Amino acid sequence: MSDLQKYVMGRAERDPEFAENFEVGYADFRIGIILRQAREAAGLTQDDVAKRLQTNKSAISRIENHADDVRLSTIRKYAEAVGANLQIRLAAS
Repeated sequence: MSDLQKYVMGRAERDPEFAENFEVGYADFRIGIILRQAREAAGLTQDDVAKRLQTNKSAISRIENHADDVRLSTIRKYAEAVGANLQIRLAAS
């Protein structure tokens, strides 16, 4: 178990509010990581993706770092810009 996992588990035990909100926050964080990994796998920089989407690098950074407020249509365009396709799957919790 990593230090991060130990911290999260310990904090969740001590702080019910943290535990309650952690999963949602983690899901949003993970979306940003997936987007960044797709961009990097395509060998692209944030500037490259920004040019393809006709925006600026700060917008791409915001998408990758604050995915909690990104529209699905934006994620689809981002995926196309990095040569990927968007697939959504719902899973039982």
